[in-house]
Amino acid sequence: MDIIHRHSPGSTRWLTRAADKGCDTAGFVTDLRKACVTAHVAQKSRHSAIDGRTTRHEGYARPIKHRKRIEEAFGWAKIIDGMAQSVYPGVEKVRSRFILTMPASKLARLPRLLAA
Repeated sequence: MDIIHRHSPGSTRWLTRAADKGCDTAGFVTDLRKACVTAHVAQKSRHSAIDGRTTRHEGYARPIKHRKRIEEAFGWAKIIDGMAQSVYPGVEKVRSRFILTMPASKLARLPRLLAA
């Protein structure tokens, strides 16, 4: 919250703040609203502090979809390509493997994208 208050002390212009599902608490969301910040927090399935004021807008769903797409690529790299625990010594070799892995994840998605 300190970063938000430093960014806009006394501002009435609304900002947005993204956060994980773990930040879906009443206190956190209330503090953000008092600071003129819209919370783009992934909703808990039950007892969510995010209500219809936030979720009714198209701008709420869009970042959630983008985040899911980004996490899919990293999940693919960890599970399919074995990047969860690297067998290569040294940062440069791991970096090279990562640079080759990420385009491969896009190529793996390509048939589904072309079929749609």
